[in-house]
Amino acid sequence: MELEHGFYLKSKKERIWIQVRIGFIALLIFLLVFLICWNTGFFLPLILGLPITLPLVAPFFDVPALKKSGDLVYYSPLFLAEKPKNGKINVHGGTLFDYVFVIDRSLNGRERSKLIMEQYLEGMVNLIDHLQKDNSDNLTIRGTSYILNKRTASKIGFQVVQTDFLQKVILIYNYFNLVCANSLAKGKLTFPKLGEIQAFEAKLDKLMERRNFINSLNKKLKQSQIV
Repeated sequence: MELEHGFYLKSKKERIWIQVRIGFIALLIFLLVFLICWNTGFFLPLILGLPITLPLVAPFFDVPALKKSGDLVYYSPLFLAEKPKNGKINVHGGTLFDYVFVIDRSLNGRERSKLIMEQYLEGMVNLIDHLQKDNSDNLTIRGTSYILNKRTASKIGFQVVQTDFLQKVILIYNYFNLVCANSLAKGKLTFPKLGEIQAFEAKLDKLMERRNFINSLNKKLKQSQIV
């Protein structure tokens, strides 16, 4: 599957240069804040700045590295899945890194949401086909999303489950990352409510039963973007 992703379509040299610039800017900001804190003797901005900056910068390095190692697999430009572990596969509807390189800035908020949902469904179909082809065991597919609502999740075979403690901690830590990603998705500054972020899961055989429906829904979304 060819990956139409703005970052991976670039040459290796260009990709490295992008990461160098991001790393340099982040380091420069950190040093400036550190110097200001050192001169004033007030280190609270530095203490608060680190947990804000790191989750914003990390995906631009972690995601390409995990893709290269095979620990993350793209099934569409905005749908990724981790390696199966203990009978489960964790899926992700794109990261801040992916949103930056995939979403066309000329699209309005509604069009962006449609694109993200379409890519999510396309990735889901590709994941189902891949697992079915490999004769995988009846795995559990699990993920979190602020794009996929309870009604749509139920239609495609998922059920909403309780977000566990670790997921809540990760969501809180990544809140500013979520703010940036959600703002890109909506086309305006948006502060997501953590309580509205759904955790959901489904058995693979259930998704296989809904595969054709998911595919038809995906095609309808594609068609609506063309019109």
